[in-house]
Amino acid sequence: MKRIRCPKCDEPILFDDKLYAPGRTLVFECPSCSKQFKIRIPSPQDEPEEEAPETFGALIVVENAFHLKQIVPLVEGENVVGRHVRGTKANAAIKTVDPSVDTTHCIVTVKLDRNRQPKFILRDAPSNTGTFLHTEILRDCDRIILSDGDIITIGATTMIFRIGKVEEVAE
Repeated sequence: MKRIRCPKCDEPILFDDKLYAPGRTLVFECPSCSKQFKIRIPSPQDEPEEEAPETFGALIVVENAFHLKQIVPLVEGENVVGRHVRGTKANAAIKTVDPSVDTTHCIVTVKLDRNRQPKFILRDAPSNTGTFLHTEILRDCDRIILSDGDIITIGATTMIFRIGKVEEVAE
């Protein structure tokens, strides 16, 4: 089952994508606002052949009234976390309509040691509403080393930090 959102009112709509052939275009009508919109079922040819960067951890975005559950992979270097908008500078963007999440809200830096063991460092971008680790707000000068299972809150969005490959974290 896939869940999509109406582009007008953001109402979630469920459908079984396995019933449709890859490459097919589907037309939906939102049950809430009656907006009609199209989506295309991706086909294997749509996938780029380039290799995805290696992931070392992920942020699990907890579903709430503003967005669905998401897994945001973390790669080596700076992962700028923020609200997804067209042209965003956030390379770890969250698809949300939460107005309290800035487009560049916080940064998780992944550094590798000699043995390629990752170290995850969290800091505020700075943002307008602040970044919280558990219940403590980060100051602009704070650089916090993350541990597996840490809870990060930006605006009304809660994320759980996980170490490991994205496939392993998703389970």
